[in-house]
Amino acid sequence: MDRGVRLGVDVGSVRIGVAASDPEGRLAFPVTTVKRTPKAVDELLAIVDERFATQVFVGLPRKLSGELGPSAEDAMSIGQELAERTDAVVRLVDERFSTATASASMRQAGRNAKQQREVIDQAAAVVILETALETEQRGNLGKVSQVISRKGDDD
Repeated sequence: MDRGVRLGVDVGSVRIGVAASDPEGRLAFPVTTVKRTPKAVDELLAIVDERFATQVFVGLPRKLSGELGPSAEDAMSIGQELAERTDAVVRLVDERFSTATASASMRQAGRNAKQQREVIDQAAAVVILETALETEQRGNLGKVSQVISRKGDDD
């Protein structure tokens, strides 16, 4: 596994949760929540730059059937914009249950729904990133994630 900070991104309609890893890719931790404004991608790019991230994992919220819906299209759009504007590798990873998993963990830790609201997106980003890191450590990242290419790249 290559050395370098990785970011996990949970794209929502109101907020975007961000998580980061240590340079060895062993631990994932919450970073911040970015409000969905026209400057949201600029804020995400600033985080990529300040953390010297080598990879960004954007959660792809598929329906239970595996189909893509409006939320997935939104996440793919954010991922594409990031890919166009950074040298970091941007990957889409399945995140069907990240928010539910994060919410259950927070409930077990004693946080009610109101207490979760401000940090649930960050917690979901941690789940996305932890899943990606585990998959990468097993050598299966290419099988379960999709690199977003820049438009016009033939790679």
